[in-house]
Amino acid sequence: MWNQFKTDAYEGLLADTTTITGHKGDLINSYLVRPLGPGPFPGIVLVHHLPGWDEFYRETARRFTQHGYVVICPNLFYRFGHGTPEDVAARARGQGGVPDDSVVGDCEAALRYLKSLPYSNGKAGIIGTCSGGRHAFLVACRAKGFNAAVDCWGGRVVMSKEELTAQTPVAPIDYTRDLSSPLLGLFGNDDQNPSPEHVNRLEAELKKHGKTYEFHRYDGAGHGFWYYDRAAYRPQQAMDAWQKVFAFFGRHLSG
Repeated sequence: MWNQFKTDAYEGLLADTTTITGHKGDLINSYLVRPLGPGPFPGIVLVHHLPGWDEFYRETARRFTQHGYVVICPNLFYRFGHGTPEDVAARARGQGGVPDDSVVGDCEAALRYLKSLPYSNGKAGIIGTCSGGRHAFLVACRAKGFNAAVDCWGGRVVMSKEELTAQTPVAPIDYTRDLSSPLLGLFGNDDQNPSPEHVNRLEAELKKHGKTYEFHRYDGAGHGFWYYDRAAYRPQQAMDAWQKVFAFFGRHLSG
């Protein structure tokens, strides 16, 4: 749990940029962070948001590792070239975004990589925020092998027919019956993407298919309430949500 470290405990981590074989055999770079020590440790695939493979996600990866997780954050925008996160994200948006099939393939590759590590305990979760929350839900439905999934205010899980594109041909909610792991959802009640109505529709679909899930909805919070570098940041709601994530992953990934 948050801020429960013992002051006499040893703490160390190793952070590195590594290359994995992603969707269709493409080599993509990824940020990998692991605790020092023999393990075994649970794993997390961390899915970055639409603003890109950025500094916030590196910090988030290290936060999880401080709590005992091996974390890999694949660069889902690798195929759009290199530059600052803002420049690469702009190119991705200009080309209609990253295809869902590519995201699923890269995240499946990240999961295989995690579970192949000699210090893995064999369990792994997936989590993302914003578009990464959408992708985390999508991957948990389409890929097998995840033990837990967290959707942080993922927009466009519910999509109209008019919103479907060649890159996003199926609304993630339509895959709900295939969800193969417990799901945690974190949402702001002031958000419009996803709106409270969209969250209600997703919850109804989860109930319809008998899925194991828990949703937490926060008054006074909108989209991106974890992002401390933006006006949307809500510290009280954000820290409560972090506690929920640590507890959820602790239940499903430890041991």
